[in-house]
Formats: sequence, C-alpha cells, structure tokens
Amino acid sequence: MLQLVANISSTGMLQSAVRHVTVARNSIGFRKTCSLPALIQIPRILFHATARVAHGSGKDLKNAPRINLHWIGKKGEEFTTDGIVGESILEAAHRHEVELEGACEGVCACSTCHVILEEPVFESLEDPSEEEEDMLDQAFGLTPTSRLGCQVELSQDMDGLKIKLPSATRNFYIDGHVPKPH
Repeated sequence: MLQLVANISSTGMLQSAVRHVTVARNSIGFRKTCSLPALIQIPRILFHATARVAHGSGKDLKNAPRINLHWIGKKGEEFTTDGIVGESILEAAHRHEVELEGACEGVCACSTCHVILEEPVFESLEDPSEEEEDMLDQAFGLTPTSRLGCQVELSQDMDGLKIKLPSATRNFYIDGHVPKPH
C-alpha cells in the first residue's frame, strides 16, 4: 500500500512523492509502515525488476505454433501436453492443470515454479537473471539444470522438451496455495 502525498503545479509537474510505504505484514496482520528514507534501507530482495512484470506475457498467442512438452511429475509419472511458442513453461503448465504451483503468478518472486530441464536445452537458454538465481537458491531439490518455469519462454526448437517437476516446493507465502490462470 502506498500513501501518496502529491502537489501538482500549474505546469502539471509532480511536486511531492511517496511519503509512506507499507512493506510487510506480520503473522497477526500488523502493517509495518515506514518513511521513504527508511525504505531505502530495506533489503533489495523485497523488490524485483524482471522481464515479466505482469501476469502472463501479454503477447497475443492465438496463432502461434504449438510444440509438444513431455512432463515427468512429482511421483515419476510421465505425460505429454502442448505448449504455445512464446508462452512460459509456467503458463503452459497452468493451461493444462499440471501441478506446477507458481505462487507469485509468474513475476519471479518465489521458487514454486522450479523445473528441471535436460542439459542441452538448459545450455541453449540465456543465463538466468540475478533475481531468478536468488529465487532458485530457495528452491527445493535444486539441480545444475534447474530454472524457474515463469522465466523460460517456449520456442519452436524446444519441441519435445522434457520437463521434470521436483518432488516438493517451498512456498513461503501460503503453503499449498495454487493460483488459477486468469
């Protein structure tokens, strides 16, 4: 929650800025509010600037080509779904009700969409951002080829991709919360 104190001049320029910011709630619902100078001292991990800043990619994927995705579930079961070129692994999982949580709904603010990829595919991807690496550090069952499903965009050359789901996730928000696609 932001408390904005603003004064608009005759030229339309913003004269004042955010004065107070609610940054957290404790277990009994108390809101911690601090002044803007104090906010500067809050650890950087609370704020993320990633390529995906909204729910979903925002792209029109109606006519995009489809690829096959081969999943290995938490208990070792195998199944196949399709993926739309341009969507994330997380979005494909949610479209097909695959048990891939994504508690932050795809904004790289949790590790619940952690997936394990085959090495050739992992090596072909761009390196993960610092924010993604920070979230992966919290993931359960981290492997050398782990990525966050919300940060991997499907491409045509990923047809036949095998995606392994870890046996568990760590959800620091609400354990077991599974958001539904919009």
